Amino acid sequence: MTDAHTASHQPAHAPQPAQQAQQSAPAAADRDPQALAADAAAVLNAAAGIEAHDIALVLGSGWGGAADLLGEVIAQTPADQVPGFHSPVVAGHGGTLTTIRLGNGAHALVLGARTHFYEGRGVDAVAHGVRTAAAAGCRAVVLTNGCGSTREETGPGTPVLISDHLNLTAASPLHGATFVDLTDLYSARLRDIAREIDPSLAEGVYAQFPGPHYETPAEVRAARTLGADLVGMSTALEAIAARAAGLEILGISLVTNLGAGVSAQPLDHAEVLEAGRAAGPRISRLLADIVARIVGEG
Repeated sequence: MTDAHTASHQPAHAPQPAQQAQQSAPAAADRDPQALAADAAAVLNAAAGIEAHDIALVLGSGWGGAADLLGEVIAQTPADQVPGFHSPVVAGHGGTLTTIRLGNGAHALVLGARTHFYEGRGVDAVAHGVRTAAAAGCRAVVLTNGCGSTREETGPGTPVLISDHLNLTAASPLHGATFVDLTDLYSARLRDIAREIDPSLAEGVYAQFPGPHYETPAEVRAARTLGADLVGMSTALEAIAARAAGLEILGISLVTNLGAGVSAQPLDHAEVLEAGRAAGPRISRLLADIVARIVGEG
């Protein structure tokens, strides 16, 4: 949020502090990822007037309404004014980074500017959001997405807790000899909390494909054979980076369509967005309640 009093002492054409940081710093792709995340976190913490955030949320297709139910918005910054972030290129994704004060006084960082692997900005750009969350003080992150289902019985509108993933991008956000244990990547503790809120929540394995094209029927069959219940184009690379950064991770998918070949219907992004809108009120309330419980239990 812009401080009008401070702004009045600057020339009308002067860039805001976040813009100055981007203009004076080397290109994001050339910078150390941890240093870039620290710079972004400093901008976001300063914008909110707090020392640290407590929990972060990455809101995928269909999940955006949850932010309105979390609490009081105290800062909202356009993505392109924060070092390392870019305006989203996908319809249905937001373009701001928002700080929300929850009912118990904790602060949630809503990352409404997800970079997808298929955008071609490199895997560090994909991981930048969760690295920034960790640098901003967050202890946990909730990763959400809209996805396809490999199983006909898990149809559009169904929220599914992610229990594990298959990273089919042939990439990693980690550098060099960085060996991170992913055995319990998606927190069993946080999944238990989610099921306390909604005992009907199912669990499944999520497979991330590189995209941007939808999977072929053969790829969906292969993913199911490998153990995947869900297919999509995000989340796995972010989860790996989040674990390396020390965050506890809850992953939740919203099934927006049946995967290619599971249904006779062709895939259409507009229909994916519509499925997300239809399920929006239910999953938004669900996510807000889960976040309140996570933060309340520390």
